[in-house]
Amino acid sequence: MTEADAKRAETLRHLMEVGRNHSAVTVMFHSAVAAKQGLNATEEKTLDHLQRQGPLTAKDLAELTGLTPASVTGLLDRLESKGFVRRAKHPTDKRRVLVEPNQEKLAELAVFFEDWARDIVEACEEFSTDELNTVVRFLSVMSERQRAAAARLTG
Repeated sequence: MTEADAKRAETLRHLMEVGRNHSAVTVMFHSAVAAKQGLNATEEKTLDHLQRQGPLTAKDLAELTGLTPASVTGLLDRLESKGFVRRAKHPTDKRRVLVEPNQEKLAELAVFFEDWARDIVEACEEFSTDELNTVVRFLSVMSERQRAAAARLTG
């Protein structure tokens, strides 16, 4: 193994370690935010999808979350009973239902992310725009790979 190969292997090992650490603290953060509103992490991340993408069908949510249709039904029942979503008739397909987020309830969650958003902006000040673009590219690739890995596990 060349010195360059050894250095790359060590960097990849370190990246995996840091990535696992980041994943763990991310899950703990979202679990803590969710708990503040009587939600679990899956419910909170489902609301994130609805907030970012607008009303979705249960099928859309199953694809985004990797949950089975039966699990999505239970998830939506819980979110609806807690007042976070409502089911509405689909405007063009009477057989389908759209899940709409309750914007007032979502605003209650947003408060918990305000400090974190400020922390992100502050932390990013030490990186150049090119470095941040590399991070964006890396995270985008890793998100797609992880989405595919989750699909393999649930499919």
